[in-house]
Amino acid sequence: MDFDFILYILQAEKYYRDPILKMKRQNQSCVVEFILLGFSNFPELQERLFGIFLVIYVVTLMGNAIVIVVISLNQRLHVPMDLFLLNLSVVEVSFSAIITPEMLVVLSTEKTTVSFVDCFAQMYFILLFGGTECFLLGAMAYDRFAAICHPLNYQVIMNRGVFMKLVMFSWISGIMVATVQTTWVFSFLFCGPNEINHLSCETAAVLELVCADTFLSEIFAFTGTILIVMVPFLLILLSYTRVLFAILKMPSTTGRQKAFSTCASHLTSVTLFYGTANMTYLQPKSGYSPETKKLMSLSYSLLTPLLNPIIYTLQNSDMKRALIKLCQRNVVLHTV
Repeated sequence: MDFDFILYILQAEKYYRDPILKMKRQNQSCVVEFILLGFSNFPELQERLFGIFLVIYVVTLMGNAIVIVVISLNQRLHVPMDLFLLNLSVVEVSFSAIITPEMLVVLSTEKTTVSFVDCFAQMYFILLFGGTECFLLGAMAYDRFAAICHPLNYQVIMNRGVFMKLVMFSWISGIMVATVQTTWVFSFLFCGPNEINHLSCETAAVLELVCADTFLSEIFAFTGTILIVMVPFLLILLSYTRVLFAILKMPSTTGRQKAFSTCASHLTSVTLFYGTANMTYLQPKSGYSPETKKLMSLSYSLLTPLLNPIIYTLQNSDMKRALIKLCQRNVVLHTV
């Protein structure tokens, strides 16, 4: 049996069990597909954004793929911080592959239809990769704390077992966040309209189409999201507070500069991630036009995956050396 039809039946059953909701919506039917509007009111803007997004998508895939290949092929980079970076690049590639192609389709047409199941899947993976990145950044901050504050015991504190547990915890946490929140959103009845005023199936945009009053549920979900996000953020804050005091106690200026340089790329990435995420998810519901909100959300979905590989490659001397060696090896192979 078609999965779309099963979801339709389950929603209809919930709908008809509630007599009050039935009376309020008796002239409407359940939604089994959605329409992504994008910037359909501004066709000229859509054409320009399509070209920009396509370039960003290609560069994002190439940049993160290079990081993955360089770290995978170079044994010297098989240390916790660089392996965390490899996982981060896998997250960024996956996140871009889930959200950007759909955006390009939306921008190339006036209205794009997406099935109930496809919308569910896209929201699920957006939350999965976003949540995983959040916890990975927290794990990377703990790694920097161990390396700078306890350099003599670093190999013991951040051994292979601890590293694997942190990576697995990050991915499992992302899966749990995605499962709970996506299931919660799609447990509501959608009875029309079915037009999502966005470029993708973002949680807030989909919730606007729910028939029931979701005010209290939104507050609950928002509080839960803040708590989930704050756990790795507090770990990052605590780790770098300790790191800062450790750096200030170092006797030599060279030592302080070297220690700070090992944290610079991660700090830049954290600032970029949390800054763009706050612009997307902590913006007021009123005060901005829908188009402005959509443009603000792009800062999170496009800029972070694009800039992270550039940040880590430029500020990591080992990565730069490994990349140069890989390029030189390819040149030699092509000239032979």
